Amino acid sequence: MSAAATLPGPSVTALMQEVLLLDEDFVAIAAMVREASGIVLGQNKRDLVHGRLRRRLRALRLLSFSDYRAMLEGPDGAEERVRMINAITTNLTGFFREPHHFEALGDRVLPALSRDQRRLRIWSAGCSSGEEPYTIAMTLHRAMPDLDTWDAKVLATDIDTDMVAHGAAGLYGMERVAAIPAELRRAHVRRVDASTVAMGDELKDLIAFRSLNLLGPWPMRGPFDAIFCRNVVIYFDKPTQRVLFDRFADMLKPGGILFVGHSESLYRVSERFTHLGRTIYRRVK
Repeated sequence: MSAAATLPGPSVTALMQEVLLLDEDFVAIAAMVREASGIVLGQNKRDLVHGRLRRRLRALRLLSFSDYRAMLEGPDGAEERVRMINAITTNLTGFFREPHHFEALGDRVLPALSRDQRRLRIWSAGCSSGEEPYTIAMTLHRAMPDLDTWDAKVLATDIDTDMVAHGAAGLYGMERVAAIPAELRRAHVRRVDASTVAMGDELKDLIAFRSLNLLGPWPMRGPFDAIFCRNVVIYFDKPTQRVLFDRFADMLKPGGILFVGHSESLYRVSERFTHLGRTIYRRVK
């Protein structure tokens, strides 16, 4: 990158307010994102890309998306490509979001497990900053008084390495935990200071946080009793969704449960599941 591509601090900030995302830059960046993550960025996501990556330009003191493209495509662009994916990934999440899923987990899925094997595996695929897997862990503790006698584990994965680190730390602002029922907050949430809380060790011990691209190799063997993949596949095209749901089916036990997001459906995408209602599916093939 030439010296002309950067300017000292204040000038960069001023010029960044006017920077444009040209067609050729958007197309190239969208192609990189799709190749790396499978996420499809149509023109309707252009403003999102502009807003999120403009922060990266500012941090790198670059004056154009063309310069940013050159960095991404250059020999030293691998690390920045990871940061780009982290910036693009939508991280809308929360504790006990779509609560009917956790009611189904506690009231229907867990009671049906074999009491002989006492083995339980749940995967939170696209765990973002960790609220979902911690909610799963709290649900297990509430529904299974004998949980400490089980071989139980929750795998929490996300492509965003920053979010995985956040989840593993288990620290959240007070306002984030307001959605947790009061009795579960008392049992599992610890006050750190006036504005921060920590998830209890009994929850952390259940969860393994890992960075994982869903479209890449999966090192885990399974099988899982349940998989949560909510508000993730909406960013993939239909052929990619078909492949992903087929892989989920292979990773689930026969009769295992798949939870998807409120705007997602397996209709005409996969024949390996039967719909149980309210974005809950059971593996049948």
